[in-house]
Amino acid sequence: MPTNSKLNIKSWSEEDRPREKMMLKGREALSDAELLAILIGSGNTEMTAVGLSQLILSSVDNNLHELGRKDLADFMAFKGIGEAKAITIAAALEMGRRRQLTDPKEQPKVQSSRDAYNLIAPIIADNNFEEFWILLLNRGSKLIKKIKISSGGVNAVLADPRLIFKHAIENLASVIILVHNHPSGNLQPSREDLNITKKLQEGAKLLDVSVPDHLIITQEGYFSFADEGLM
Repeated sequence: MPTNSKLNIKSWSEEDRPREKMMLKGREALSDAELLAILIGSGNTEMTAVGLSQLILSSVDNNLHELGRKDLADFMAFKGIGEAKAITIAAALEMGRRRQLTDPKEQPKVQSSRDAYNLIAPIIADNNFEEFWILLLNRGSKLIKKIKISSGGVNAVLADPRLIFKHAIENLASVIILVHNHPSGNLQPSREDLNITKKLQEGAKLLDVSVPDHLIITQEGYFSFADEGLM
């Protein structure tokens, strides 16, 4: 047993603690033992949660498929694994198994202003205050995510370019479609609408991201900057 296995995880460097490591580097950076350690939370008097997790995994030759076949009694045979921890491990493994049996959800394609309108209109068309949203798409024009950027008053809403591009980068988006509503029912873009659209288009070029359209939504319908030759 390595001497450092008896150290409390709190004494480790922050980037080496499983939870903190996931926050800093993402879940892909964690080993199987570190992921299991997050589930069990703590080890025993002889080893840390990571050390105990390594021991559990070594009992199945580090084969997650075999680990998934273990029952609660198998997990509870390890010192420091009680009923609650055994149930947590079994539940996580069962969730993983069910995920493999589930077909991934097919995200809709956005190939026209009408497609974009159909996705966002049910959310903001009836609002009595302005909201600014973005639709993030991948290179295949499939929707990645719909994100509300801000809420405003009756006649104005803030569209912060820094926040918009932050979301695009974090979600690896290739396309950003801008959307906001006009509670007044006026479908014509304001000077501010035109200015922010141009500003975002110019900024997106630096990130190799395209901004092909900006929609204004009302209860009566929508206005597409692209359809009207303004993009």
